[in-house]
Amino acid sequence: MAVHGHTAGNLAFLFTNDEEMLRFNQQHLNHNYFTDILTFPTPSAIGLSADIVISIDRVRDNAKTLGIKPIDETHRVIAHGVLHLTGLKDDTPEAESSMRQAEESWLSKRQPPLTKH
Repeated sequence: MAVHGHTAGNLAFLFTNDEEMLRFNQQHLNHNYFTDILTFPTPSAIGLSADIVISIDRVRDNAKTLGIKPIDETHRVIAHGVLHLTGLKDDTPEAESSMRQAEESWLSKRQPPLTKH
């Protein structure tokens, strides 16, 4: 799988709650606030690799605020974390706009969900 010209390597996801995410933020980034995702790149010769931590509490709240399904917000957050690995940033209004466009492009390629028989 290619992501913005990069090959995906090993991506490990940890889905957690706000309290655990706050501990990750404090311990690793010296930040004292909640966030929906933290991406910790790991060295790899096979492509983009990282440990990615996602707060389900934040995802649910974001989805409610945005009026979308939590699964769609989960996908957006995953795209966001992986796009950071490609070098995209979101620390300025222009960069944030580029990030949102890249997220939408990535999300538009999703396959329809599997249905139970």
